[in-house]
Amino acid sequence: MQLTKHHGLGNDFLICLTHEEPDEVSALARRLCDRRTGIGADGLIVGLPGSDGADLSMLLHNADGSFAEMSGNGIRCLAQALAMNNQTGAASFEIDTGGGRRHVEIDGDGPEAQITVNMGSVGPGPGVHDEIVNDLGHSMSATADLGNPHLVVVVDDCLTVDMSDLGSRYEALYPDGINIEVISVTDGASDKLDMVVWERGVGVSSACGTGAVAAAVRAHQWDLVQDEVRVQMPGGSVQVFVGKEPMLTGPAQYVGAIEVSA
Repeated sequence: MQLTKHHGLGNDFLICLTHEEPDEVSALARRLCDRRTGIGADGLIVGLPGSDGADLSMLLHNADGSFAEMSGNGIRCLAQALAMNNQTGAASFEIDTGGGRRHVEIDGDGPEAQITVNMGSVGPGPGVHDEIVNDLGHSMSATADLGNPHLVVVVDDCLTVDMSDLGSRYEALYPDGINIEVISVTDGASDKLDMVVWERGVGVSSACGTGAVAAAVRAHQWDLVQDEVRVQMPGGSVQVFVGKEPMLTGPAQYVGAIEVSA
């Protein structure tokens, strides 16, 4: 099995472009993504032939083997793998995901790329659990759905939050799991958010693309930021344009190619 490894702001993925879904892909993801006994990654993405006008179909499993509908960093990594494999140069792709079809534009087929993704409409999400409401007191919070579920919480300084503790406690309240973004806004900086992330199926993560969009959209609704905002995460920053269908722009970095036995 031929794989390539890529990352978006340290959120790393193994990519397999193939014509057929591998057997027992969930177990395969757990094995390959293990950072001690496997290659190591936050997730395994299988790129399958597209249909009905799509260039590709994206199948994503997290490091724990669980299925994920969508990843903003992952889809950028997949687009880079496709562009490099086909030597497309600057190109646009239609990619089907578990959260719907996404239009993706990439600026080249080299090992470093800037990629913009139409993230689709943002839904309300599963709602903030009562225990979280009580725990947060007067802090603003809301959920969002970008094909995958998110909880966005506003604090004074997100960098002081113990995400290992908060993330595991809050996610345990949702039977299907949830991604958690804790954000803070610097006074007077309406074009910037700071954010730390707990990623469903992964844990504390350096970055989350769909999370950045969820955070920007909810912060905009709360009048904390304008409609174009830079979201700064531990792994780096992405740009989000808030609209009916938000746009996410950020980097993808090629790491290397790997051949493994399935």
